Amino acid sequence: MKINSSLLSITCFIFTLLLFNNTNAQDTDAKIYSIIDSVSADRIESDIRKLAGFGTRNTFSDTVSNTRGIGAARRWIKSEFDKTSKDCNNCLNVFYQKDLVTPDDGNRVPKEAWVVNVVAIQKGTKYPNRYIIMSGDIDSRASNTMDFETDAPGANDNASGMAGTIEAARVLSKYKFENSIIYVGLSGEEQGLFGGKGLAQYAKNKNWEIIGILNNDMIGNIEGVDGVIDNRSFRIFSEPVPPTETEQERNARRYYGGEVDGISRQLARYIHSTVKTYMPEMNPMMIYRLDRFGRGGHHRSFNDLGYAGIRIMEAHENYNRQHQDIRTENGIEYGDVIEGVNFNYAAKLTAVNAINLASLAWAPPAPSKVAIGGIVEPSTKLRWEKVSGEIAGYKIYWRDTTSPVWQHSRFVGDVSEFTLEGIVIDNFLFGVVAVGKNGHESLVSFPSSTFR
Repeated sequence: MKINSSLLSITCFIFTLLLFNNTNAQDTDAKIYSIIDSVSADRIESDIRKLAGFGTRNTFSDTVSNTRGIGAARRWIKSEFDKTSKDCNNCLNVFYQKDLVTPDDGNRVPKEAWVVNVVAIQKGTKYPNRYIIMSGDIDSRASNTMDFETDAPGANDNASGMAGTIEAARVLSKYKFENSIIYVGLSGEEQGLFGGKGLAQYAKNKNWEIIGILNNDMIGNIEGVDGVIDNRSFRIFSEPVPPTETEQERNARRYYGGEVDGISRQLARYIHSTVKTYMPEMNPMMIYRLDRFGRGGHHRSFNDLGYAGIRIMEAHENYNRQHQDIRTENGIEYGDVIEGVNFNYAAKLTAVNAINLASLAWAPPAPSKVAIGGIVEPSTKLRWEKVSGEIAGYKIYWRDTTSPVWQHSRFVGDVSEFTLEGIVIDNFLFGVVAVGKNGHESLVSFPSSTFR
């Protein structure tokens, strides 16, 4: 039988094309794109306007009024979480978590008050005690942080982050996840990160396993005081290694490396990679610093207790709109008002959070007790303790020692050790992830010990 060579070539081409497309189709999850499309700039705008409309949300402002002050704001936030929970058949556990602060707790505490966080927990189906957290700050401030009566609408700082957190809950509550997700409004940020400290300690007391916290503080400004207008870039702040590391761990880094491979930095890389895959129009900037120079945010409170945590925020700040009484001086307008917020940009950064919450909540736990070997050998060996439950397997990542992101990877199957032939241990840094059958990956586990 004679086969037409042209027909055979076309058939082979079509088969190859289909195979290529099917392979690529498995690299991404269509649900992630649906999550991006579901985030609403209109709803975020409405929520920011509502929060700014409470006049001031200073931690020590009115708690009785239904229209002004932090009390009204936190009750409204809770009501929004409650509505979302009702729409998803009570899938959220919504509650207040609070701690009392007094003037003895810091020089920004003018009087005794309760610092009240609003928490909404979406329980995971497989790992209910593992939590990935998204936070926004409830409180705002005027020029004088002790002034709890002057108007301080805090439209961008931080109604934007709080509105994004509320919106992420609305969107993600439509899905089921293996791990639990926490959406939280934290209070007392401007007075000394009190809300974050309270919730982090609460988590520790409850023995929660925290995957990480995505702290959102100012995600709505695109016009920087430096004159730059940028609605694509955003910053991911992360510290290099946990402050809780031991002296033995510090000493080991001198010989084995890992100066920029702590748990918070791995969380930052994860976010960077997810955004580059699903939202290539955005420009995630990994900033190798805990926070802005000499400043802080609520993720630090979790870092202090050894949890992974990062800050997501706009790339170009406008200091005329931060911590300022509303006024005009020398032709310059000051104050954190609605006009300074770009709602579409806030929606984009909300989507950044939502897709990373979802990816991590769908992923298996990271492998533990990762060890590395290959000293004075031509290959690198890795072994780890397998995670419980059924997964697709494990993937090894490696990169140049000067690269900020993972450059190379190899899926090695459902094994507990593997040798990368011809890859010299001296020239790269390595890590291991667990891969779920749905394709979602855990955070990278950096080797914590060595072997021969």
